[in-house]
Amino acid sequence: MGVGAFVKGTFDYIARRVLTSLLALVGVSVIVFIIVRVLPGDPARIIAGLLASESEVERIRVEMGLDRPLLVQYVDFAGGLIQGDLGTSLRTRRPVLLELLPRLQLTMLLAAAGTIVGSLLGIAAGVVGAARRYSRLDYLLSSGSLIGISMPVYWLGYLLIIVFAVNLRWFPAAGADEARSIVLPTLTLAAFSMALVARMTRGSMLEVLGQDYIRTARAKGLGERVVVYRHALRNALIPVLTVIGLQFGSLLGGAVLTESVFAWPGMGVLLVNSILNRDYPMVQGIVLIYAVLVVMINLVVDLTYGWVDPRIRYD
Repeated sequence: MGVGAFVKGTFDYIARRVLTSLLALVGVSVIVFIIVRVLPGDPARIIAGLLASESEVERIRVEMGLDRPLLVQYVDFAGGLIQGDLGTSLRTRRPVLLELLPRLQLTMLLAAAGTIVGSLLGIAAGVVGAARRYSRLDYLLSSGSLIGISMPVYWLGYLLIIVFAVNLRWFPAAGADEARSIVLPTLTLAAFSMALVARMTRGSMLEVLGQDYIRTARAKGLGERVVVYRHALRNALIPVLTVIGLQFGSLLGGAVLTESVFAWPGMGVLLVNSILNRDYPMVQGIVLIYAVLVVMINLVVDLTYGWVDPRIRYD
């Protein structure tokens, strides 16, 4: 296949994925719009306070546009999305996008750090476990992976705070005021990712190491390190990349507990507070940004397949 055909096939594939992703995002916007309004609680009452009169609550409701029909509210919301406007927060009266951007950066930083650390350590542990199958080291790494998958995130977070922040005083216990603040939450997020990636890498490596071309490479006299890392690992990475991509998306949306434990000012804590305050535009904006990021991550992972395995084409 020529370079032109490859580029055209890749471009057509990306165009199809973007179209289907836009349809999925429309569905997400409808679902989250309906769900946040089905939840019990009146945002106008929360803003006005429990002691406010009904006339004051009604005035706030009209001011925020909550008295209009749901269809009209959604049309206004969708029209704003087309123009890149996520609306205005009901609680702070500031544009949602301006509220989200600083927190989005911190959440992306934490999720990326946790994914990178967990993936590197997980791949290394999986490769070593597969290369030394049924050895003591393999059993030790497998046991560690099982513990990492089973361990509650909040418990591990508090444990790291007690050991490294309170007793040893190596790292801050909370906040994001200095560079060292990211270490403990990163380790907390990386633990689960590392365990999952390690188990997937080990299983995929064992399957590849049993293939005929691996036995042929060994029969040619190639060193075990070359066989494992150059021939086996690259062919075993496809399912591992899928898990890493899914984990990054999960860490973006599932870092609420970690951010709460370490008082990390990311989007997870903001999402919880916005739900409690019935801040409809903020909740809708956060969920939509999460959805866009997950779609983009999945697309990047799919395109990475072709780089890892040249046999994969998108025509």
